[in-house]
Amino acid sequence: MEFPEELKYTEEHVWVLLEDDIATIGVSDFAQDSLGDVVFVELPEEGAQIESGKPFGVLESVKAVSDVYAPVSGEVIEVNEELQDAPELVNTSPYEDAWMLKVRLADNVDLDELMDAEEYQEFIAEEE
Repeated sequence: MEFPEELKYTEEHVWVLLEDDIATIGVSDFAQDSLGDVVFVELPEEGAQIESGKPFGVLESVKAVSDVYAPVSGEVIEVNEELQDAPELVNTSPYEDAWMLKVRLADNVDLDELMDAEEYQEFIAEEE
């Protein structure tokens, strides 16, 4: 299982790549492995506002339907349209090809809630 060091993670198994005031968001390798084969991805439209801790999308797998929770608040500036036609990318490339959203961070975003790769691995170990 992969845990890229440059990413931050949430307890809901979402990763964030922060570049200035833009956050790229996706689900972790652990999340996709737990879900099984992803068959459908539902994401918000560009221009939508997402709120930290609230659902912004849905992943449907052969096992379950799961909400995806926003790790940050802000405006969606780009959506990975490729996931509509190729939801299996969530399973095969969770950190590269299966990014879900790019979000311009709201001014009041609290990034202290996010875990680094080491903290996230410890969190998973405690959950299992």
